[in-house]
Amino acid sequence: MEQNMKNSSVKVADTLILGGGIAGLEAALNLANTGHQVVIVEKDLSIGGRMIHLSKVFPTLDCSACITTPKVSEASRHPGIHIQVNTGAKKLAFDAKGHWHVHVQTEPRFVNESLCTGCQDCERACPVVVKDEYQYNLVGRKVAYIPFSIASPRIAAIDIENCILCGACEKACVPGAIDFSQEPVQTEWIVKSVIIASGFTLFDPDQIERYGGGKFKNVVTAMQMERQLVPTRPFNTVLRPGDGKIPDKVAYVLCAGSRDGTVGNPICSQICCMYSIKQAQLILGALPMADVTVYYLHIRSFGKGFDEFYQQAKKMDVSFIKGKIGKISELENGDLMLRYEDIASGKIKEAKHDMVVLSVGILANRDIEKISGLENLELDPFHYLKQRQEMSNPFKTNLPGIFMAGTASGPMDIPDSILSAGAVSAMVTKYNKGFVESIINSLTISSWNE
Repeated sequence: MEQNMKNSSVKVADTLILGGGIAGLEAALNLANTGHQVVIVEKDLSIGGRMIHLSKVFPTLDCSACITTPKVSEASRHPGIHIQVNTGAKKLAFDAKGHWHVHVQTEPRFVNESLCTGCQDCERACPVVVKDEYQYNLVGRKVAYIPFSIASPRIAAIDIENCILCGACEKACVPGAIDFSQEPVQTEWIVKSVIIASGFTLFDPDQIERYGGGKFKNVVTAMQMERQLVPTRPFNTVLRPGDGKIPDKVAYVLCAGSRDGTVGNPICSQICCMYSIKQAQLILGALPMADVTVYYLHIRSFGKGFDEFYQQAKKMDVSFIKGKIGKISELENGDLMLRYEDIASGKIKEAKHDMVVLSVGILANRDIEKISGLENLELDPFHYLKQRQEMSNPFKTNLPGIFMAGTASGPMDIPDSILSAGAVSAMVTKYNKGFVESIINSLTISSWNE
């Protein structure tokens, strides 16, 4: 069923997935391969989530993009999957027959998707440069741009907030794909079930003033370092952002925004220790003469192969110091002085490094709280979706037909996110299969909670 209206339409599918990251893609492919019609709603310009921006995964050091891009490609071509990027959910409503009406809005990219060939002529012609959020502000990008080289769909977009309307992109675009008259488009999806795979947000290290994040040029976040280690990196090697110097001494500060009640995140983010150890090994691969030091409170290498990975880093001469960083100061030449408590000796010490990487924690994606109709969706004290039955059924929310996958329910690594997506897709398959009108008519939220 499809009803066309002005800038709006009504469509039907079996399941709608909020989020096109690795968990959302895995769930979508599992469902579509069993005959379900699936919709992926992704707020970014490309599907793939954060995983597609990573270098390698721990503890195997497999290529992250090599794992993600086949799933991205398969989902993009699958006849049972409809993808809406640059789109956000605005409202959800539950009707008397047990269907969810999901109202989404696709923002204009000011480029005709059917005409764009991804040639990047508009990008080359554009005279305006702004910070590139896909490279975590390490370099610039044009206002007319393709988000990144392996984006899917590979379609240009115009950053209208920074556009000066000079017309250079229109003149350069041979197919005539530039269209400044585009407006937001609303779509209403009527579905049996919804999977929330909204992912996470990264802690903002600027909140911890003593670390100098956002103030000292050579203090970077772990994701900024990650982008310097990927094949599509902005520089040819690892460089200090402040002066372009190759660093000799790199320090990692763990638990930057995790296990810290003073910044509102008292829980462990689960992934920071291991991604820091992974990056330390990759840095030594890129800069064999560099010294890498990890300042930590506890190393939590709890997963399969994690402790062996940790021991491997030690054998590669990565230094691990059990110490609490009290303050980071910047010297005149851009070097950084770390003042810390050496827990082993009980003494206050100082150490100089060329570059400091803050291993920032992860937080719940609170965009879900902004969606109308989900006011009664239960959250835990840390704003993740509440797992009402953590042991027997950790993927069901308190609302009928709404499920969760990946880090929407709490911190977890990539394998656990994929496993959760597989489990929730099996649950949704069963739920959709048993979707009988007479049963759903008698279903109430209260009976679902029992």
